[in-house]
Amino acid sequence: MAPSDEVESLQLDNITFLKRLATFHQHRGTALDAAPRVNNRPIELQKLYHIVLDHGGYDEVSRAKLAWRKVGQAFGLGTNNAAAYAFALKTVYYKNLAAFEIKDRYNREPPPKEILEHITARGGDLLNRTVENYSQPSIEDAEPSGDDEVTTPNGGDKMDLDDPGSGPGRSTRGLRQAPPQRVLFQPDLSSSRQTRTATGHGQSPQPTTASSAAYNGPSLPHSISSYEPRPPFPLTLRGVTTPANNSTRFYQQMNQQHIGLKRKAKNVTEPGSGFDGPNIYVRTLQALKSGIPGEIRYALHHLVKISHERGDKFRFEAFPGLAEALIEYIMGITSEYYAIHWRVSYLEDVSSDEVLDAINGTPKLPEKMQRAERVDFVDELWEPESVIHFENVMQAGLATRNLLHMEENAQYLVRETNLARDMLTIVLNLPHDFRLTELRHYMWDIAECLVPYWVMPNPPKSDPLYRLLLSEIQDSPDRGAIVTCIRTLCRISMNLTVNNNINGVPAKTINKIVNWCLLQDEELVGAALDFLYQYTANPVNVALLLYTHKSWECPLPPLLSRMSSLLRHGELETQAKVILQHAIPEIPAETIPNIPADLLQRLLQMDEPERSNVWLKCVFEEHKDSEITQIALWHAYQARFLQHSSPAASSATGLLPAAEFIKNVSIIFESATAQVVNGVQNKFIIKGIRPRRHPTDPRHHIYHRCMWKSPGQTNFCSEYLSNAEALKHHLWQVHCGLKFKEGSTTQYSAEETGTLNPRIDCHWSGNCHRLSEGVPKLEPTIYNLVRHMPIHIPREGKDVRNGQHHKTGYSSAASHHHFVPNTLGPRGVHDPRFLADAKNLPMVRSEVDPEGKEAVWQHMTYYNTPVDEKGEPCGLSHTAALVLRNIARHVVKANAMLRDGDFVGKEGVSREDLERWMNDEENAELVAERGAAWMERLFRGEVWDGLCWVMSYNRSLGPVVADVLALVKKGMDG
Repeated sequence: MAPSDEVESLQLDNITFLKRLATFHQHRGTALDAAPRVNNRPIELQKLYHIVLDHGGYDEVSRAKLAWRKVGQAFGLGTNNAAAYAFALKTVYYKNLAAFEIKDRYNREPPPKEILEHITARGGDLLNRTVENYSQPSIEDAEPSGDDEVTTPNGGDKMDLDDPGSGPGRSTRGLRQAPPQRVLFQPDLSSSRQTRTATGHGQSPQPTTASSAAYNGPSLPHSISSYEPRPPFPLTLRGVTTPANNSTRFYQQMNQQHIGLKRKAKNVTEPGSGFDGPNIYVRTLQALKSGIPGEIRYALHHLVKISHERGDKFRFEAFPGLAEALIEYIMGITSEYYAIHWRVSYLEDVSSDEVLDAINGTPKLPEKMQRAERVDFVDELWEPESVIHFENVMQAGLATRNLLHMEENAQYLVRETNLARDMLTIVLNLPHDFRLTELRHYMWDIAECLVPYWVMPNPPKSDPLYRLLLSEIQDSPDRGAIVTCIRTLCRISMNLTVNNNINGVPAKTINKIVNWCLLQDEELVGAALDFLYQYTANPVNVALLLYTHKSWECPLPPLLSRMSSLLRHGELETQAKVILQHAIPEIPAETIPNIPADLLQRLLQMDEPERSNVWLKCVFEEHKDSEITQIALWHAYQARFLQHSSPAASSATGLLPAAEFIKNVSIIFESATAQVVNGVQNKFIIKGIRPRRHPTDPRHHIYHRCMWKSPGQTNFCSEYLSNAEALKHHLWQVHCGLKFKEGSTTQYSAEETGTLNPRIDCHWSGNCHRLSEGVPKLEPTIYNLVRHMPIHIPREGKDVRNGQHHKTGYSSAASHHHFVPNTLGPRGVHDPRFLADAKNLPMVRSEVDPEGKEAVWQHMTYYNTPVDEKGEPCGLSHTAALVLRNIARHVVKANAMLRDGDFVGKEGVSREDLERWMNDEENAELVAERGAAWMERLFRGEVWDGLCWVMSYNRSLGPVVADVLALVKKGMDG
């Protein structure tokens, strides 16, 4: 239908609808506004009617919240003052369409117009409205429906506030509405006594002031002009107890008031009640800042609970001052050991030893604490205030530690203030007191959360926190603190673009970390390996390891040996199949094979239908995509057995009828079905079978075919033999010309076997020619030909299917086998130095084989490292491989630093120390060879064997270890 026709059709429907609506209002006696407007936009009554019906009708739309606003969106009324427009649209429907809906949709009589069109659109339930059950609500008692204006909420309700960012259409929802206007009462000032003239009139005159005309004029809204006062109702009178009428009751009530036993009045809010106050988050923040001991205990108790259960909701950025308050309270523990009371300053004036610079950090904090006076205390005697103070500090430390596990809080604390670094320095420099053990663990955990966003100065040893970490690793007997400190060192500047150059670590500390790798503690070993990975990423540190390679403090060869042994940590034994030769499909036979003579004799001794069934199984096989015509199958059956049966033979020894024979094919082969291919000439086929390339006996033993093809012949010998022995005698007798000795059936005559004859050659498959073209070349004698023949004779079993017979000998034709290169080194493991030569060796395989070949697989056992969800290796073995790769990568550069003197001044090594080290003959020889001697010394022996073994049998970690071996080989080559 064309667009103009659609517009005309819609216009006709609208005109028809308006005529029906006008007729309805005419019979009802009400006025119809056929072209109403809301917000200066025309409202099409038919469209409005159908939209409201789609939402369930007037009652459903009025009952749903904001439903009239959604209806108004179809007319583009806008969002400004949306509530007023929605009510105006509701009024349009109420006056023009509400009664019509009841009649048209429900086929019921609508309520009278006096309680429908003549009153306001407030309320709903029009279907059940009657004169008896409907009482017009007053303006102040009218309940809003749909989008009606909302009255002022009572004490028990909450105001419907708009959400930030909401549209302007809801800007007035929930606000108090102006009270309705009333007509002022004007009393009659005339005398109360009426004269006879005045009483003769039917009604006293009404005042006609301007205000009265304004209220009653034609311009007033319908809700005001149709206002009717509330009908009077009788007052309920209750007696009042007085001393005169009931003195006893009166005095009892007075006594109850005096002693406070008077019952509470209903719906009366007492002072101090009805307000919940701030939420728990603000409450704890203000209590912590108050300085009142009880409030502080309350705040810390709830902070610990909140940080543990709902720590993800408590962000420092949303509660300014919370982090600073917690840190200041924790630093207050200093007063228990030193006569210091820290004061935080956000200015640059830090002249006093007790003032902390919250902006830039306080320098020389440990020195300030050492200059302070110590507080004497007895361990056995604790003051109650000190006990409470210690408990509060522990709770503050625990809450801070829990909250800083959220990255947003850690970033905020590093970005906004340096108080956290001062707090760590102060607490960790306090005396070693058993009461502070738990707090120190909290401080190390806090440091681990914050250091990824900190930049250490250069050199990092100038930072007091860095020195504390190294000291804790070296001297602390606490395993938990050691693990946390090592992890903290590894995570310095992790989330920043600045490199984490760990240096200045004493050799004794390195030796201690290397020794921890020998333990059966996976967490401690993992932390130590992470540190070594970060440490060896710096060439200066690798040079230090080479410099101290003979020192007992930092022996480098044992480190590499331990890393090599850790490569097999956590390995998982898995079985896998490695393909050595892909399967080659055989070429389907084009003709039905002949059956050998011995099999034919066995078949002739059988009766039908057993004979035909066995013959079908011997020369045909199932194949879902192949087919053969029924006539070809029938002719092959006749050609094979017709000459051996006489016309006078019985039905058991004669041939089967064609229909019965074709029917038996579908019975013998489950996938075979007789079908008719429609065309110009219908074609009758058997779908699902094909001829075999080699016939089988009833026991499914495959016959061997002779593939001899003499010169000048176009076809093979095509003789089938039952076993390999029969094929051998066939080749010797028929094609080699051997004869049995006289009187023997097993031994052949050796006469003329050594005579040279240029025409003697192997013609297996027509292309062997071993005697004339082979390497080394053989003399053309029958003796050499007989010795060569066994290569074409298959072994019993699956060799026929696997293509191990019918080999092409030593001709230039492609071999049917993969060449697997030998990459084994002198130690019996795969050596990458042999891989370059192996890649250039030929990998030859024939893609076409008439006989077909099955895939050749090799079952391999691998010991793989576990992988993560991305398929990357993980765990201790992967980190150990990365440490080895770092050392192999930087050995050459570190050797150059030692040789050229660039190591002077690094890690406290002077020029005299380096010259003294170079005077050692062994060290001089190692440095002189550009890193090759170092590679040979460090990676030879068991380290090299371990790397090669992992590369060969660990498929997940193999690529990383291959990189290590490639770097070592590159360093060995100079």
